[in-house]
Amino acid sequence: MLPDMRRAKVPISRVLGGPYGHPYHPALVSIPIGAWVASLIFDIASHVTTKPAFLAAGSEWLIAIRIAGAVVASVAGFIDLVSLAEGTPAYRTASVHMVLNLLLTVLYAVDFMWRHRTYGSNAPVGMGMLTLSAACIVLLTVSGFLGGKLAFRYGVRVVDEATQEGGYLARDQRDSQRGGDFRELPRR
Repeated sequence: MLPDMRRAKVPISRVLGGPYGHPYHPALVSIPIGAWVASLIFDIASHVTTKPAFLAAGSEWLIAIRIAGAVVASVAGFIDLVSLAEGTPAYRTASVHMVLNLLLTVLYAVDFMWRHRTYGSNAPVGMGMLTLSAACIVLLTVSGFLGGKLAFRYGVRVVDEATQEGGYLARDQRDSQRGGDFRELPRR
């Protein structure tokens, strides 16, 4: 295994990034992604109900949850980013992924402030706000694709194949294998 590849698999900080084989970032991003998607659904639904105020308010709350979730997820993501060697395709992909997510967080902060000015009205979510939410989902999809590329193509924070092999052995094969399922890569 190349040294830069080994470096991308081992966490710099187990506390902030998660232990070997269990990174926090992929789990933490489910909070902002879920809040984003639900917010867009609430925005659309506010146009098909006779009482849109609760959906508009719910969407605003979901955006606030998304921003808070993104801040937490970004800490773990940044820890993973700094483990990558600069100048590599993995580093460039991770940098674009990070910039897109920071841009999305800023766009949603602007969207939140925009919505907060109209909070309490009994109108559906404005078309400008709905359009911004839809555009953000498109950017989120691109960012998610890049995050998937980091994990599934470049193996960032994914355990080595020797460790993965334990998941495909029958119990008697695992018991006879020295080191068990959870071998650790050497520390840096």
